[in-house]
Amino acid sequence: MSDVIVTEQTNPNTIDIDISSSLEIAKMINNEDLKIAQKISENLNCIAKAIDIISDNFIKGGRLFYFGAGTSGRLGVLDASECPPTFNTPPEMVQGIIAGGDRALRYAIEGAEDSVEQAQKDFAKYELNENDSVVSISASGNANYVIEILKQARSKNIKTIALTCNHDAKMSEFADIVICIETGAEAVTGSTRMKAGTAQKMVLNMLTTGAMVKIGKTYKNFMVDVKPTNIKLKDRAERIVAEIANCPQEKAKNILEKNNYLVKEAVLQIKYNCSFEEAQKILSENNGILRRAFEALDN
Repeated sequence: MSDVIVTEQTNPNTIDIDISSSLEIAKMINNEDLKIAQKISENLNCIAKAIDIISDNFIKGGRLFYFGAGTSGRLGVLDASECPPTFNTPPEMVQGIIAGGDRALRYAIEGAEDSVEQAQKDFAKYELNENDSVVSISASGNANYVIEILKQARSKNIKTIALTCNHDAKMSEFADIVICIETGAEAVTGSTRMKAGTAQKMVLNMLTTGAMVKIGKTYKNFMVDVKPTNIKLKDRAERIVAEIANCPQEKAKNILEKNNYLVKEAVLQIKYNCSFEEAQKILSENNGILRRAFEALDN
C-alpha cells in the first residue's frame, strides 16, 4: 500500500464498519475526526503566513480566489459565499471557483478535475493580477486543474497557496506556501469529503477570518461589519453596538434603524455623540478600523 497516496489508503480502524451498529459507526467516524485539529495545529506557521499574504493583498485592493474540484471546490465556494454576510465584503473580494462551473456544485462533472484547458479558461476569465491571492484546494494535491491554476498564477507573479492533505502532492512544487493537513486514511476508503473535507473547511475558515480580522473587519472579537439580512443578525448588530458603546440595546436599535444597520458608524454616533456623516468621515480617515478611530478620537 506504500505506493497508494494517503487519502486513498484503507483505514484499519474502520475495516468492520459495514458490520457495525449505528452507534459503533458514529464512534468510528468521531474517533477519526478527533485527529483533525491536532493535524491542523502542526501547520499553524504556514497558515499564519498565508493569512499575511491574503490580508496584505486585501489592503492593496486585491482579491482572494479559491480554486478546486469536487468537494474541495465546493468548500471554496462555500467559504467565499459566507464572507459578504459575515464581513460585509463585496462579492468579488473573495471568490470560489469550482472546476466544471456552478453545475458542479450539485453534480459530479466528468473529467473536470483533470482538465488543464478548463483551468486556463477559468484563470483567464477573472483577469487575476499580482495584487490577488490564489488558494488551490485538493485533498490529493494531484488534480491537473488545481496544478495548472498554480502554474498560471506563478506566471503572473501572483502569490499562491496550496491546501492539500497529501505530503506527496504534486501541486506543492508550484505554490509559495503549502498547507498540508495529512489527515490520513478516511473512515470510508477514499471518501475525502470526510476528514480531508473537514480539515480543508477548518483551514479556509482560518484564512478568511484571519485576513478579515487583520484588515479591521472586527473590533475585539465582534463582527462590526456584519451585514444584517435577517432578524437574528439585526439583533446581533444591536447587541454588538450596545456592548461596545455601553448603551441600552433599544438605543442601539434606534440608531441602527436610522443608518441602515451600519454597526461601526452607530458605535461612533453613540459613543462620541456625532452625526452619521461625521462617523463615516472618521472611519474613512482610519481605513475603516474602529479601534484606530477610537484612538484618534480619544487623543
